[in-house]
Amino acid sequence: MRITVAALLPLVLLAAPAAAQTADMKSWVDAKTGHKIVRITDAPGNYALYFNYNAYTPNGDTMLFSTTEGIQAMDLKTWTLRTVLKRRGVRLLFAGHKTRTAYFSETDRSKPDAPVTISAADIDTGVVRKIAEVPRGSQIDTINADETLLAGQFTTRPVELQPGTAGRDPRTDQAAYAANGPDGKPLPYAEAKEVRLNDRLAAKIPMEIFTLDVKTGARRTIVTATDWLNHLQFSPTDPTLLMYCHEGPWHKVDRIWTVRTDGSHNTKIHTRTMNMEIAGHEFWSPDGKTIWYDLQTPRGEDFWLAGYDVATAKRRWFHLERNEWSVHYNVSADQTLFSGDGGDPEMVAHGPDGKYMYLFRPRAIPDVAGIHADNAGALIAPGTFATEKLVDLARQDYKLEPNGRFSPDGRWLFFRANIEGKAAIYAVATDKAR
Repeated sequence: MRITVAALLPLVLLAAPAAAQTADMKSWVDAKTGHKIVRITDAPGNYALYFNYNAYTPNGDTMLFSTTEGIQAMDLKTWTLRTVLKRRGVRLLFAGHKTRTAYFSETDRSKPDAPVTISAADIDTGVVRKIAEVPRGSQIDTINADETLLAGQFTTRPVELQPGTAGRDPRTDQAAYAANGPDGKPLPYAEAKEVRLNDRLAAKIPMEIFTLDVKTGARRTIVTATDWLNHLQFSPTDPTLLMYCHEGPWHKVDRIWTVRTDGSHNTKIHTRTMNMEIAGHEFWSPDGKTIWYDLQTPRGEDFWLAGYDVATAKRRWFHLERNEWSVHYNVSADQTLFSGDGGDPEMVAHGPDGKYMYLFRPRAIPDVAGIHADNAGALIAPGTFATEKLVDLARQDYKLEPNGRFSPDGRWLFFRANIEGKAAIYAVATDKAR
């Protein structure tokens, strides 16, 4: 008989980490994995930042998230929660890399042409300052390492990813994807999403990537295209280097690119070499030296976490088994650990038992007997992972993507899940409970 997390909760309720006093913060040990889990909050509208957005203050003592009420902060020493900004309707964007600042956007949705206001709130005082207004259809995705520039994308006309729906479901941050296949029968959710992504790509809507000066609000366009531009991420260490993607079905697009903030050196990071090869969900290493991404050769058959060295263009690929494939991966601050958030059997890997939060320890594959190929330095450096399961996500509806991120000290992995029936923000200890 399967023992679920919900069934186990009243039996193994533990003290939450130091001084956590909120009514909804509870903890237990996962029956399958032996790792301690803490439910941080299930407050209405809870939103933990997307896996590649910075959620931490520069000294690593505070994590930001949001709820319906506004922007929240958690003290990472005491695990106490507090409100930074009580204001409904704001969208938390990210934390600053240099200052204790929460950046956010808001707009009057009752007015079709209302601009998007970009603002910053001091995390300690709650004092808000307005940075700029940008046209409706703009979205700010990232801030650079020295907090001088924001970067965003602008779409000249709105498009519904799922026809007949009003944007994304706030519970999952996904559209309610549905579509019929060539035989006229309804497709599974994951395949219907591919159809709608392809529809959006085929629309060829003019777009641009722009930067926004944090002090003056001055705007500068650096990329224009009728491709679907998305997932902007500044390097965490180089304030002039921006990564972005060409969005759409991954087997149709050359997805991962970098560009300088003056618009120069527009560079493709990965070139597909076989039909149905896919690469995506890219993210930076904390030191800004490596771009990591999900690579499949081909789609749904062979799985890698691939790394590209920005300075040398050298590549490292770590192999994963089918069940280990994850919607998103991440890396700890010291870069000794990777994480994955698994996937359900309907998703690209079709893993029969892949619904877990994972911990991956990288292992390089050495040369046999120390004998090096003459051109070894020019070849991909392969590796594997030693894998540990952290959280049983058997009850997870993967329309809500867990989006794991390590705590600054690597002792915890934060994620969002609906394993107890509604969306909540959780943490799991990377060491087993004693």
